Amino acid sequence: MKNEKWNGMLSTGRLFKRKKIKSKFMKRFTALILFSSIILVSCRLEKPVTKITFQETSQGVEVLEDGQPVMFYQRALKSNGENLFNNYIHPLYGLNGDTLTEEFPADHVYHRGIFWAWHQIYVGGNSVGDGWIMNNIEQEVSKATVDKAGLLIFEVYWKSSAYEYKEVFVFEKTTITIHPKEENFRAIDFCISLKALVPNVEIGGADNEKGYGGFCARIREPEKLEFTSTEGVVNPQDLQVKAGPWMDFSGPIAESGASKGVAILCHPETPGYPATWILRKEPSMQNVVFPGRDRITVPQDKPIKLYYRLIIHDGNVQNIDMDKLQSEYGHISFNQ
Repeated sequence: MKNEKWNGMLSTGRLFKRKKIKSKFMKRFTALILFSSIILVSCRLEKPVTKITFQETSQGVEVLEDGQPVMFYQRALKSNGENLFNNYIHPLYGLNGDTLTEEFPADHVYHRGIFWAWHQIYVGGNSVGDGWIMNNIEQEVSKATVDKAGLLIFEVYWKSSAYEYKEVFVFEKTTITIHPKEENFRAIDFCISLKALVPNVEIGGADNEKGYGGFCARIREPEKLEFTSTEGVVNPQDLQVKAGPWMDFSGPIAESGASKGVAILCHPETPGYPATWILRKEPSMQNVVFPGRDRITVPQDKPIKLYYRLIIHDGNVQNIDMDKLQSEYGHISFNQ
């Protein structure tokens, strides 16, 4: 009887001990779950989910983030008083809604926000027009597609009144990826694809020693801009400048007078990388030169693809690690 009583007491003690251990474990487990929940909630609070949306109008496509304007793609033809233009970005907005680009300024009435254009357009060895000033050239935007992931995709057919009764000779497909705003910058990616639909199509920049042409930015108040690249401050020259794969344009260019910046990053898979630059302190555009004065053939089988990234930011370039952003962009592989 004594042994049975003693064994019962031992069993009761063990049970009590197990319950005590289980109780401590449950308290610690509950505390861990609560702590994890707090961390998850705080992470969500620190980086809220943003929403890129698109609004199509009779003129083009407006891009917004959480209802605030990011940029406008001009799809419809628009007159500068001399010729008709479309297929470009204006306005491009800063992080707080300031307009950063100009359209048809009096000093160069064919400049238009963010645009890509070439002076020399040839078919079969003959000039069929000038895409820089849109003389004899027409770009028909046949299709514009928007995607919830922040993609704007459009298909453009190049025609000329000087070629075969306006037969289409180049097919352009351009994809713009609008990334959600980070703490102090926004990234916007461009992939411009050009494919010839007839033999012997050539494009080239200005037929002079400057050779400008390709991806351009007409930024407000150019005389107030500071130019910076991988090695520091860059001084604009009359001719092309070799400076590195990215260029930042910062200064008090906002309508409010606040300092803002726009940087252009070039991707290593773009032909001619690293590109040279045409830079202007006086009223004019800023240009990533491609291909230069000498014309190149636009192939019929495999398209030419040009990759650029815009970085829109507040303040000046010292507030951002642009080399890091260039490295991250350069590690993206498009030709997979």
